[in-house]
Amino acid sequence: MTDLPAAAAPANSIAPLGKRERLNAVKGMNDILPPDSARWEWFEAHVRDVMGAYAYRNIRTPIVEQTALFVKGTGESTDIVEKEMYSFVDRLNGEQLTLRPENTPGVVRAAIEHNLTYDGGKRLFYMGPMFRHERPQRGRYRQFYQLGAEALGFAGPEVDAELMLMVAQLFERVGLNNVRVELNSLGVLAERLQHRAALVDYFGRHFDALDADSQRRLQTNPLRILDTKNPALQELVQGAPQLLSFLGETSLKHFDQVKSLLDACGVAWSVNPRLVRGLDYYSHTVFEFITDELGAQGTLCGGGRYDGLFETLGAKPTPAVGWGMGIERVLELIKVQGEALVLPVPHAYAVIPQESALALALPVLQALRQAGVSVQMHAAADAGLGSMKSQFKKADASGAAFALVFGPDELAQGCVTVKSLRDGSGAQVTRTLTDVAQWASTLQSPT
Repeated sequence: MTDLPAAAAPANSIAPLGKRERLNAVKGMNDILPPDSARWEWFEAHVRDVMGAYAYRNIRTPIVEQTALFVKGTGESTDIVEKEMYSFVDRLNGEQLTLRPENTPGVVRAAIEHNLTYDGGKRLFYMGPMFRHERPQRGRYRQFYQLGAEALGFAGPEVDAELMLMVAQLFERVGLNNVRVELNSLGVLAERLQHRAALVDYFGRHFDALDADSQRRLQTNPLRILDTKNPALQELVQGAPQLLSFLGETSLKHFDQVKSLLDACGVAWSVNPRLVRGLDYYSHTVFEFITDELGAQGTLCGGGRYDGLFETLGAKPTPAVGWGMGIERVLELIKVQGEALVLPVPHAYAVIPQESALALALPVLQALRQAGVSVQMHAAADAGLGSMKSQFKKADASGAAFALVFGPDELAQGCVTVKSLRDGSGAQVTRTLTDVAQWASTLQSPT
């Protein structure tokens, strides 16, 4: 169990802020503001389309879970549990709680608690914030957002392939390229134990050449030595026994079928024998989608089969496979690769020069919105609505295709002037206030 901090002091013991002292966001936990938030919404819309195409349904689990869930489900000897979790003691009942550092354990906990797989397998996906206390850097934050997909109750290699095909399709939809797929197989537990013994023997004979982290892992989790980032150990790691050499006929068949299905669907891949997961409940296929364009934060998506996790969390054995994707990294790569994004703009901007016109104008704007037309209403920061000139400048800056002018002359005739803002002509027509539906469709298509 991780060491947990003492319960927080009562709120009334916190020193009050000075009058001009500002509160800022916690380091590594970022605000997502317009217009950048539009990129997130655009990506999330693609995610929902792709998930729907594969018949994956949304699951939303709590941000806070019992600490024991991650000790068991993420691994007591992992860096996440040992160093990175935000854990605390509930002041009211003494429960040991943690902000979720990942979501697969939470999804499996929910599946067990609500008996989701009693009538067959379930395909699920989630999007949401995760929390790890690590040094913030490009594409890696203390509050980060993760997209994940989990297929629970399916044992066959076709679902392993399906999950990778889903990622490939999503990346194609959002315009990403130069992303490679690396695969490996972890076989089953008996095969991994044989490999583990070989690793302990091999690295034990080179113990003095290992760094402190690897020396510690040799006793607790020798597989993790294989993915060390220490340049001084790369040659030694390259010579280590490979897990593929210990796989039996059944495990090799499962892996070959995954590769064949990817080939059949035109997804290029390569085998990386150093690609591992350090916990015993992982088995068979593991994979990563990697780019070389984001420096050290090049892993965009990682996944694998975790057939033993249900049993680890106290349920009956249930096969499962899934992946997790860092949304910030994907969006950063989209920016790096120059993918153009059309930001949302209103169809029309309402120019209302007199306050007396508001009671006539607002019902028209409401009718347009109900008809599917997005309209931005002018509203001044200070008292008064501002001059026509200033309002037209705002209308042009909004990106709207049309300005709707509710001037006194128009309203006296029961009309509104619809002025084109984007085709350079400045063309305008007059429409009656009572026939909104007739001209609403025109406003949805920029001229």
